[in-house]
Amino acid sequence: MYKMKKKVESFEIEVAGKTMKFEFGRLAGQANGACTVQYGGTVVLATAVISSNIREGIDYFPLMVDYEERLYAAGKIKGSRFIKREGRPSDEAVLTARLVDRSVRPLFDETVRNDVQVVLTVLSVDQENDSDIVSLIAASAALSVSDIPWNGPVAGCRIGRVDGEWVINPTYEAREKSELDLVIVGTKTKVLMIEAGGAQVPEDIIFEAMQFGQKSYSKIYDFIEDIQNKIGLPKIETVKAKTTDEEQAIWSKIEKKIDEYSGDKIRKLFSIKDKLEQKAAMADLKDGLDEELKDDNEVSKEQRAKAIGMIDDQFQAVARTMVLEEGKRVDGRGVDEIRELSSEVGVLPRTHGTGLFNRGETQVLSVVTLGSPGDEQTLDTMEESGTKSFMHHYNFPGFSVGEAKPMRSAGRREIGHGALVEKALEPVLPDREEFPYTIRVVSEVLSSNGSSSQASCCGTTLALMDAGVPIKNPVAGIAIGLITDYNNPKNYKILTDIQGVEDHDGDMDFKVAGTTEGITAIQMDVKLHGIDLDIISEALARAKDARLKILENMAKVISEPRAELSQYAPRITSLKIDPEKIRNVIGKGGETINKIIDECGGSDVIKIDIEDDGIIMITSTNNAMAEKALDWIKDLTHEITVGEVYEGTVLKIVTDRMKGNEIGAIVELTSGQDGMVHISQFKNERIDKVSDIVKVGDKLKVKVMGVDKEKGRIELSHKIFNESSAPRENRSEHRAGPRPSHKRY
Repeated sequence: MYKMKKKVESFEIEVAGKTMKFEFGRLAGQANGACTVQYGGTVVLATAVISSNIREGIDYFPLMVDYEERLYAAGKIKGSRFIKREGRPSDEAVLTARLVDRSVRPLFDETVRNDVQVVLTVLSVDQENDSDIVSLIAASAALSVSDIPWNGPVAGCRIGRVDGEWVINPTYEAREKSELDLVIVGTKTKVLMIEAGGAQVPEDIIFEAMQFGQKSYSKIYDFIEDIQNKIGLPKIETVKAKTTDEEQAIWSKIEKKIDEYSGDKIRKLFSIKDKLEQKAAMADLKDGLDEELKDDNEVSKEQRAKAIGMIDDQFQAVARTMVLEEGKRVDGRGVDEIRELSSEVGVLPRTHGTGLFNRGETQVLSVVTLGSPGDEQTLDTMEESGTKSFMHHYNFPGFSVGEAKPMRSAGRREIGHGALVEKALEPVLPDREEFPYTIRVVSEVLSSNGSSSQASCCGTTLALMDAGVPIKNPVAGIAIGLITDYNNPKNYKILTDIQGVEDHDGDMDFKVAGTTEGITAIQMDVKLHGIDLDIISEALARAKDARLKILENMAKVISEPRAELSQYAPRITSLKIDPEKIRNVIGKGGETINKIIDECGGSDVIKIDIEDDGIIMITSTNNAMAEKALDWIKDLTHEITVGEVYEGTVLKIVTDRMKGNEIGAIVELTSGQDGMVHISQFKNERIDKVSDIVKVGDKLKVKVMGVDKEKGRIELSHKIFNESSAPRENRSEHRAGPRPSHKRY
């Protein structure tokens, strides 16, 4: 194994007005390649290692990219009382690892079978500069100077648009104001990876951002390439399995037999439109070849298995030829055709909203659940603190592709696809003030043959509208593919609505989601060493045409959100109180609010959320209980004013501490608020004892005569309601006069 030079080397470049510092040779000296990159106060250590052994029995390049969040980087200690060390990666960590993986993977030799691992450890974060771009650049630098065979470097940047101006690597604060958040990665002239979210941004603005981004990161690319030329190690040659002359002769015989056996059989597979039927026919073809090869004693079991795999290679080669020469695809479609579409809503009886979307053999059921504001997710990661009120979760079980596999927790793919749909729908969600619900959508992939994530965008839109969530515009998504002639890069075909085989064996997966107004999310991966922006421009136009057709199909079923929520969805009632009175609602140790919840049906029926600014939201599936809780809270927080009339319960007879004589009675006006009727305010004539007039527990009608907020005293009077004690000249007037206008019982 080659090792990094011990000498510490530092390099600096200015990016968007800030210094980006690279350092090699100080840390992780036993890795094949290592460096730290600092941008502002954000520092990432990137290491790259390749194993010396070849992994046997695999048919893919074993690359692992891990993004390690360290809470110390942000000066945090884990919130759990019992577990203080970092646990499983957060969703944000998984998404960053995927972003880097998708950026560097295309430049590796796919035939390599040595394990390669890139680890990105965040050592410091400044809460201003996102560590994902820093991680990407650090990974590129570490791989470039290492002895690991890799055709880099790559470079990338984030592009925002604030007040019509382009911003390179915007801070978190600037990103909040930006209508676009685009990450673009590539080489000097080619684009390798795109990740974007936008507020219904038109295609021409998106493309302009890509052009600006490619121009912006070119400077970083040149800088890393220069570092590689100065301190980079010679690339090692990976060892590949050697074949003897005898083995080569056997393989020549096997290849000839495969050609003779498969012949037109491969082309006949393309006449089968159904995925499962085509898969079964392919299995029969492979079984037949296996039987033929079994008759040859010179062919080993391992060679037979490899030969059967070559049928897949032939299938891919024929498919590419048909697309490039005839413009026909594996299922007979033209390059710009969308598969059959269907949309349904309200398919489940008791959920809050459902959408069932079918595109060809891809089928997704999306289900909406509406919850209280308190159901939102708490975020407590290295870079994030706060809450999240919209969640989209994506499930991809084995049966969706006709396979039996263990049911496990969500993997990187599920997290990535779930987040992509989240990004696509967030721009059209209603403002929190307008619709304070917590929204969770689960997309169940029931059948998959290409781009289930974009089908999930469509299913989620249908479900949200079915649930009555007032989204601003419906969102649909489509995946665009690419087939190129490796001998002539100018000969290529762009494919609309790619299916599984075109995704797996094609050269590009370009997912675009949006509305009739513009784009809300993009995710692009390639298997080539990059593609030109001209191809991306064509793909954007093709995606728009397809998106509008899909939206038109969805509109036939439901064109706008339902006017009313499902009868099974909770209702939220809100009111604004004086923040100083929040303590009246909560009570000592939460005693009051817990009592309200318990007496209004319990936590399964009602939830009460209180904001610091005095906004109280009552969420309940029982309108009567919600009304009861609302009245209770109004009672607790009501501002008592002079002139109001109450019929309250006598709580206590007040006695003078010094003299021992009775001087008044305490009367409860509202829950938590009471006042005192002085002995002189019971009758016009003098009385000796208050207890001669009232007892504890009696109901007494009183009027508020005075309020002293500073001392917390409320003065009450009863005598104006006591006819026998009222002045004779006023009695008839009192009986005939209007009843008090303020009553609170």
